[in-house]
Amino acid sequence: MRAADEPLAAAAQAIQHARRLVVLTGAGVSRESGIPTFRDALEGLWAQYDPQQLASPAGFRRDPTLVWQWYAARRRAVAAAQPNAAHIALARLGAVKATTLITQNVDGLHEAAGSTAVLHLHGALDRYKCVDRGHGHDIALETLPDAPPPCSVCGALLRPDVVWFGEMLPPEILSRAIAATEQADLMLVVGTSGLVHPAASLPLLAAQCGAVTIEVNPEATALTPHMTLSLRGAAGALLPALVDSL
Repeated sequence: MRAADEPLAAAAQAIQHARRLVVLTGAGVSRESGIPTFRDALEGLWAQYDPQQLASPAGFRRDPTLVWQWYAARRRAVAAAQPNAAHIALARLGAVKATTLITQNVDGLHEAAGSTAVLHLHGALDRYKCVDRGHGHDIALETLPDAPPPCSVCGALLRPDVVWFGEMLPPEILSRAIAATEQADLMLVVGTSGLVHPAASLPLLAAQCGAVTIEVNPEATALTPHMTLSLRGAAGALLPALVDSL
């Protein structure tokens, strides 16, 4: 066995023995499908705007149409993307192991790849809610208006159902993510820098609770010192090989 294969084999063995598996994914997984991170997407027309103007409650109050159009542009870009090999491998993993998939991504590519019951810590681009009471709404991309429409229940403006700067994560989703983490035998941490909290605290919680923690990332991250194993490389290459070896 080559030295480079040893961590992969050790990771596969750990996953085989785990009964309760949790996966946490970040922007690195979506990047392999051509989706830029939020800040990387601030180019062209949008380069002149500060992120706080486009992703905060204050920014929405100041110019709701601008914010609405920014997220409409992001949603259209995401609609053209396809799940990559990492998304597909995680869907395969979920089909053979009891897995809770937690994601920081808002693009829906995990579901497109076949994963079910995904916990979206930061919301989803294809969901909307009103600014006053949080009434949920679905709007098809082809019928998306140019400005935020009123809520059909209370009349308040609709906004993207994503977590903005200064906002708390959805309490129910976070509670479920924490519960799954505390009960996990193993956590797989894929494509996240470990810098965005409270998501980045979940792998630390898993380690504190005695779970095996495995990181998949091209580079070392803030979480690396706390990981049981670290696999260096692209998720689209490593995850299929990992799942194939189970």
